[in-house]
Amino acid sequence: MPQRLAVVIPVFNEAETLPELCRRLKAVLDRLLPVESTVIYVNDGSRDASLAIMLAQRNEDARFTVLDLSRNFGHQASLTAGLASAEGFDAVVMMDGDLQDPPELIADLVASWQAGAEVVQAVRDGRDETGLRRIGFWAFYLLLDWITDFPLPARTGIFGLLNSQALHELNKLSENNRFLPGLRAWIGFEQRTIHYQRPDRPLGQPKQNLWRLIRYAVDGFVSFSYKPLRLMITAGSFISCCGFVLALAFVIRRLLGYEIAQIGFTTLVTLMLFLGGVQLVAIGLLGEYLGRVYDELKQRPLYIVRRRYINPLDTKSYVEQSGGV
Repeated sequence: MPQRLAVVIPVFNEAETLPELCRRLKAVLDRLLPVESTVIYVNDGSRDASLAIMLAQRNEDARFTVLDLSRNFGHQASLTAGLASAEGFDAVVMMDGDLQDPPELIADLVASWQAGAEVVQAVRDGRDETGLRRIGFWAFYLLLDWITDFPLPARTGIFGLLNSQALHELNKLSENNRFLPGLRAWIGFEQRTIHYQRPDRPLGQPKQNLWRLIRYAVDGFVSFSYKPLRLMITAGSFISCCGFVLALAFVIRRLLGYEIAQIGFTTLVTLMLFLGGVQLVAIGLLGEYLGRVYDELKQRPLYIVRRRYINPLDTKSYVEQSGGV
């Protein structure tokens, strides 16, 4: 029985890249034979012509299927929807649809899997991006490597492969604020890496704005580390010790009869602003962790699938369902 591979691609307003992505995917999948391959597009509430283009590709090639979500649920949630739909395949490849994850690398991922790897991660040796985005990603991975309690591979995004057992275990993880590169590392299994140079986006503009990237970074920090809370405890303890030593010094000077110079207005304001800032940062960190507890207690689904387009010849080619893990 031939092996079955699913390629999961979340899509949000990628009308510019989808034709070229489809062309390159077909060329790669043809070379993978006799492995039977299926592309699972996940339309994450696109507002451009992305859905129409994906449906046209599906009508031309039965290997392409489309999950149409009821609205924009976000990159990690839409990717989770695709992974849930891929349950039962022998392996699944996760990748973005902006052509910065080269489709040609799928062959190397599959070769590592067929050689015995259960999880294959694509590590970026470098990025062709420039400017603030490049600096921001560099700072994110540097800080993530330092702050996380669980060791995560540096310079890895979602691009990679899971075998059927690793996929099943990943789909069992139920948390709402998801950082899938971290979850993929956390599940363990026989993990291997391949290296590539991440190209700049060839067409269109990045769909992840600054706020989404910051939120993604915060999910990575908070989901895999208690170190921010420990840092606040350390900072609070240090400030308390300094305050105690300063107060003791004033008491000793007073008892010895030394004149105590009055602390000026500027000094008082500076100390108050500093201590108030530390307290607000600590409260904000607590709020981030507490908010995630609140999200888990609500138990809302991560996504809702409005329609599932599978076989263009099947009159029952869509089903309505909600989804979650």
